Amino acid sequence: MKKISLLLLSSLLLITSCAQNNTEEEVVQEDKQEEQTSIVPSYQLSDENYKMILPYEPSQARGVITNQVGNRLDIDEMEEGLRRHSKEVFSPKDYLFQEGQFLEKDLLYDWLSRDLTKKQFDEALEAAIDKRKKDKQPVSDQWLANTKEELRRGLNPPIKDMTDEMKTKEKKELQINSPKYVTHVLEQNFLKKKEDKSVEVAGMSIGIAMKSVYRYQTETGGAYYYRDIPKKEMLEKGNEVAQTILERIRGMEGAKNIPIMIAIYREEDQSSPVPGNFVAKTVVDAGKEKIGDWESIKEENILFPSDEGKKKYFDDHEIVTSFGNEIASYFPNYVGVIGKGFYINEELQKLTLEIPIEFYGKGEVIGFTQFAYGLVKEMFSDYYDLEVKVTSSDRMESVIYRKAGSDKPTIHFFH
Repeated sequence: MKKISLLLLSSLLLITSCAQNNTEEEVVQEDKQEEQTSIVPSYQLSDENYKMILPYEPSQARGVITNQVGNRLDIDEMEEGLRRHSKEVFSPKDYLFQEGQFLEKDLLYDWLSRDLTKKQFDEALEAAIDKRKKDKQPVSDQWLANTKEELRRGLNPPIKDMTDEMKTKEKKELQINSPKYVTHVLEQNFLKKKEDKSVEVAGMSIGIAMKSVYRYQTETGGAYYYRDIPKKEMLEKGNEVAQTILERIRGMEGAKNIPIMIAIYREEDQSSPVPGNFVAKTVVDAGKEKIGDWESIKEENILFPSDEGKKKYFDDHEIVTSFGNEIASYFPNYVGVIGKGFYINEELQKLTLEIPIEFYGKGEVIGFTQFAYGLVKEMFSDYYDLEVKVTSSDRMESVIYRKAGSDKPTIHFFH
């Protein structure tokens, strides 16, 4: 792992063309091969946001999540949600944020694959040994142990090889009985300053993305089939996977004696207009290798208008519907409002509304946004965050935003 030394550096920061005095921290990161100087900005967007080391260091598994998680909304919600839950364990006042540096891309792809059946394992090991001998390399006990470990990295259940002779029904039964549960493992690191003015990784959060619907094929290029995964079944598998991940991480240099928060994320269907949500989390103290109790997370993202939204949150559903009706009565080009409510313990935390509409001039955009602004002030309570996005066919035209507790929404027009 990298050792990071801190030195104070006085510098000037230009923000929105206004010069302000700013004291930043120069960060010297000593790697095995090179020394890199970075900056820790003294400013942060708010007390709720983490400071980050600059230049920004991407995750060692960069790009894996976009290849593994099918719904873009799930990707954003998982990353932002894991940071949100991490703040309860690793306060932004005390920790710096850094994308995961322990789990590398190739290792993560191995983890997200299937485990092997005994037959598959024996055949793969025999092939590896034969190749080793062909290359005139020794088959040592250490090499053999490492190879066996590499072959058994998959976190998803093994499945018997499917042959051309099998009927579709038999192939479907194999897939139904052994679905791939785990889609992604997201790592976030948290750095802390020490008294000697060095910085080290002092905490880690792990998010485990689990499927709610397993999509599969019985042959390449064939039809897709779907298998629902009940929440109880998903959690049972998630608990098992989390323990395996914890044991593996504890064996990595620099991760043995830090607290680790682990959270399980339940994905939505690939075509869902709203993302899934975190369903459980636990904190493992520094040095511990066994997971204790899990804490249930009662979060959900609800689409408005929808049958589910009307059934669960009738009042919020009716307000969104009435908002859309008011707009429709004044603007003929309006086609409908799309709303997403984010709830914690059945209490609305944020309501996001998107209004797609066709405009024929900037004046229409301004007039429409002013009208929507008036409705926002009149119709929506102020105990939750509210964001109204006004969009045309190819761009965002304007946004109205109001923080919880504020009675003065902010308007921004895009040029």
